[in-house]
Amino acid sequence: MDIVFDAFAASAVAAPDNVFLRVPEGPGRVPGDWRFGRVREAVDSLVEAYRAAGYGHGHRVALLLGMRPDFFIHFLALNRLGCGVVPINPDYRHDELLYQMEHSEADLAVVTADRLADLERVAGERHKPLPVVDADRLPDRLPGPARPAPHGGAPGPDTECGLLYTSGTTGRPKGCILTNFYYLNAGAWYRDIGGHLAVHPGRDVFYNPLPLHHMNHQAVTATCAMLTANCLVLPERFSPARWWPEIVATGATLIHYLGVVPPLLLNQAPVPEERLHRVRAGLGAGVDPELHPVFERRFGFPLVEVWGMTETGRIFADNREPRLVTTRAFGRAVPGLEARIVDEEMRDTGPGVPGELVVRHSAAEPRKGFFAGYLKNPEATEAAWAGGWFHSGDVCMMDATGMMYFVDRKKNIIRRSGENIAAAEIEATLQVHDDVAQVAVLAVPDPLREEEVMACIVPMPGVAGDAVLADRLFAWANDRLAYYKAPGWFLFLDDLPKTSTQKVQKAQIFAAGEDPLARPGVLDYRGRKKRG
Repeated sequence: MDIVFDAFAASAVAAPDNVFLRVPEGPGRVPGDWRFGRVREAVDSLVEAYRAAGYGHGHRVALLLGMRPDFFIHFLALNRLGCGVVPINPDYRHDELLYQMEHSEADLAVVTADRLADLERVAGERHKPLPVVDADRLPDRLPGPARPAPHGGAPGPDTECGLLYTSGTTGRPKGCILTNFYYLNAGAWYRDIGGHLAVHPGRDVFYNPLPLHHMNHQAVTATCAMLTANCLVLPERFSPARWWPEIVATGATLIHYLGVVPPLLLNQAPVPEERLHRVRAGLGAGVDPELHPVFERRFGFPLVEVWGMTETGRIFADNREPRLVTTRAFGRAVPGLEARIVDEEMRDTGPGVPGELVVRHSAAEPRKGFFAGYLKNPEATEAAWAGGWFHSGDVCMMDATGMMYFVDRKKNIIRRSGENIAAAEIEATLQVHDDVAQVAVLAVPDPLREEEVMACIVPMPGVAGDAVLADRLFAWANDRLAYYKAPGWFLFLDDLPKTSTQKVQKAQIFAAGEDPLARPGVLDYRGRKKRG
């Protein structure tokens, strides 16, 4: 089994009548089941269309298809030909789309009708040609790539399968090159992890509300479904009101969650469906330790806390009893995913002492199963692997038994409702506004979304730091960034603390123990952060 298509094809032959994709009912959606055999027929037809247009080993195709079966039909057809896919975050605005299309050098963009004009505008500004097609009205002949196939021969385990963009500390997202082996290994890891997360071939239904541009859904869950001839539900997005009706209607047996999900579900009035479901377990990260046992008692199944990153392709999991549900425990190192907690000199910190979590496959093959590198950024790739271990940027602890616990994030990253947001990207967007002299963006706690974006701004001389300016800056950011990246809080200051080299010292903006949201003059814009 060399490529992801092989895993899918094997299940399509062995179990053609098993449901592979399930679309719940909803406004503007086409509900129904797509069986493995039906998907295989659609994939085969699309393979011929792409091949006839000249797509082959090493081309890249950007996909903006939402949570629809079309995504997997295009993905699998392209994978069979050796093409990589570039999933697009549907919340991206123009500047983000343009950056991703320029950086990835995608050869084609396949998009839903409602985003066609957005991608065509991007194509008009990109330096290289970018054909854009409507996924619902594919032309009789697809527009061909402007370049020949970069590689010869058949695709294999080391062939690029996906290019997923993940936030870093440098402002712009980094493109993680993920191979076929990465996908197959990630799916097999989920299949074999066991404990509360044991997967039953041909009998499980995965309900994952995370979007398809996240590795959790596209690489881990979807590939596991292909390897096990199981069903993958494609909900539009997480909705507290629709959650239990959809869980029951789709027959979900394994669900995925973010830290924001448990409190929102616990805040809902009880409904019969919350005890009529078939769910055996949930997989996710970030549930509040105080809410963890409360959730399990009310809804009747365990939430298994895990840790993973786009770069790792695999997860640690606290998936066997006794689980430490009143802590931030997320599992122990296992063969194939070794871990250490280290200080700045790469020395083990010892039991109970916080440090950075670093991981690898093994001493002999440290990078096996990990991402293949950051596109066009070998310096960042090597920095991430300093000392032969992948540096996660997460501060964690390990106890005497090897159990690991999450403490905090080392990187300048804001974690909001499962999205990693680079503060530097928001700072760069706000800094170019004519009314902004200086800006520092940081994370502040949020009771529902784990963290929220706060912008501390020094206005230009003569510009009043008030609600009128905040309105302008919010609109500015919201027009240029995905809605969740726009500041949820504004605070105007006379100055920002800086080093002798004029580097802003964010840790000194607020005194130790001070609540940033209690500072006089802070302005709340969370209610204005909306999709669309």
